[in-house]
Amino acid sequence: MPLDVDLHLISPEIILSAGLMLILLVDLFLEDKRRWLGGLLSAVTLLGATAALLSLLPRLLDGPGGSTFGQMYVLDNFAFLFKLLFLVAGFVVVLISANYLNDGVRSTQGEFYFLLLASILGMMLMPSARDMLMLFVALELVSAPGFIVAGFRKRDPRSNEAAIKFFLFGVLSTSIMLFGMSLIYGLTGATGLTDIAAGLAGKGDDPVAFAAILFIIAGFGFKISAVPFHFWAPDTYEGAPVPVAAFLAVSSKAAGFAGLLQLMFVAFPAQANSWAPGLAILSALTMTVGNVLALAQTNIVRLLAYSSIAQAGYMLLPFGVVAGQGPEVMQNAFAASLTYILVYAFMNLGAFAVVIAVGRSKPANLISDYDGLGHRDPRLAVPLLFFLLALAGIPPLSGFWAKFFVFGSAADAGTTWLAAVMVINSVIGLYYYLSVGARMFLRAPPEGETGRFSVPPLVMASIVMMVIAVIAVGVYPELINHFSPNSTLVASP
Repeated sequence: MPLDVDLHLISPEIILSAGLMLILLVDLFLEDKRRWLGGLLSAVTLLGATAALLSLLPRLLDGPGGSTFGQMYVLDNFAFLFKLLFLVAGFVVVLISANYLNDGVRSTQGEFYFLLLASILGMMLMPSARDMLMLFVALELVSAPGFIVAGFRKRDPRSNEAAIKFFLFGVLSTSIMLFGMSLIYGLTGATGLTDIAAGLAGKGDDPVAFAAILFIIAGFGFKISAVPFHFWAPDTYEGAPVPVAAFLAVSSKAAGFAGLLQLMFVAFPAQANSWAPGLAILSALTMTVGNVLALAQTNIVRLLAYSSIAQAGYMLLPFGVVAGQGPEVMQNAFAASLTYILVYAFMNLGAFAVVIAVGRSKPANLISDYDGLGHRDPRLAVPLLFFLLALAGIPPLSGFWAKFFVFGSAADAGTTWLAAVMVINSVIGLYYYLSVGARMFLRAPPEGETGRFSVPPLVMASIVMMVIAVIAVGVYPELINHFSPNSTLVASP
């Protein structure tokens, strides 16, 4: 029997699909000097998809949203927030990529934007997927273009190394995750997330179920760069084009968490007593290793890479506090993790936008390049300090509220040891974030370096957009958080 497809519900994905195919077609007939039109078409496509997504907002305000493809694809508050994040982040990455590509790989801009939109299309599917197979296909659609764009500077050995490491670790994690999914299907005979939850409801201590979930967590651990699956991230971020590093650190990580949230809280709530303690340990290790190794970095991109690993540890913390807890604590933990992911995206994108602006004149991206930046170019130094303080969790910035909600989820569950680890790591993070700030404002610029940097208008616009977003959430944290607790996504354990 044919499926009843709701075209309005999937209109953002339809627009993205049409736009990326149009970019690939138009690029065939463009001269090198006109390939910037691919960026313009990408921006228009993302704005069109955003408009289509916003047109669905009344359906969320009036009811539960909707579903299609036999309930394999669902629109709810959870999916709406993530889709909006991916579209906004994609738009910012397009803005900060334009001049970077013009300065370096102009002849392949069309392919870059095609791959970028293809990855965003996979991200758009991820939070709406309520079927394990659709989740897998969406996740690979996110990852596969990333393998290519990470090595986009073909003549740069570091870029080649970044791509091959990303690819090898990615393929390995995919095979492990798929093996775990196959075991789940063998146990339940189902691929729908709610059907899987029903099939596993009476198998809380089943060793095969535990092994399957362990394999799936390992697979997603790579996607979110959690310890010990993080080895690829610093080298890949450093070797990839900086806009790609920003995209991987924000959008790709958020997509991984979107899938992990659904699997843990929807498909496997009955096994929470098994997987939550392991994720608690994983959270503590991830935030600790990320923060400690960030202290030794001399490259700003690698520092942000280890910072993103540490931030993944904070995002994982709510997963680790739900063992033996009731639906209310599980719902609060889900909401805390969701809020942190969304807030983190704005802070990190803004920091990478500043790095791109400085990197046009200082391509080595050394932390020492930021000495005296506050005296030389406050337009860049002040926003970067702002983003770093937000990442550190200084009140009343949005990063503080993100950490506050995560800390609250640990307090509600009585997991005091994990909350203590988070506090200690927040202090460590504050040290290296402030170290960069001290270099910018307490040191003089290198001798002979005066005058402001040449900052492309699109990059400056991206920085301003992210500053506004971080301020907005800091002033009114419920701007994001009021959506997530009302989500009907979380199942009772």
